[in-house]
Amino acid sequence: MPKRLRLTRRFPVAMTEDGYRRLKRFSKEAGLDEGEALSFLFENFTSVIDEDNLTHRLRLFNSELEARKR
Repeated sequence: MPKRLRLTRRFPVAMTEDGYRRLKRFSKEAGLDEGEALSFLFENFTSVIDEDNLTHRLRLFNSELEARKR
C-alpha cells in the first residue's frame, strides 16, 4: 500500500499521558496515524488554533510544568 505522505523526519518525543491520549483520539477520528496527525497539525498550525486561547493555555501549561515533572 503506498504511503499518503512521505515522512522524512523522526525525532524522540516526550508527551504527557493526557497529550498522548488526545493525539491518539484525534488521529483515530481523522483516520491518520500519530505521525500524520502531528504533521497535519503543525503544517496547518495557524488555521487550527485560536491565538488568544493558545497564549492563555501556554501560560497555564508553563506555570504547571515544573510540578508535573516531579
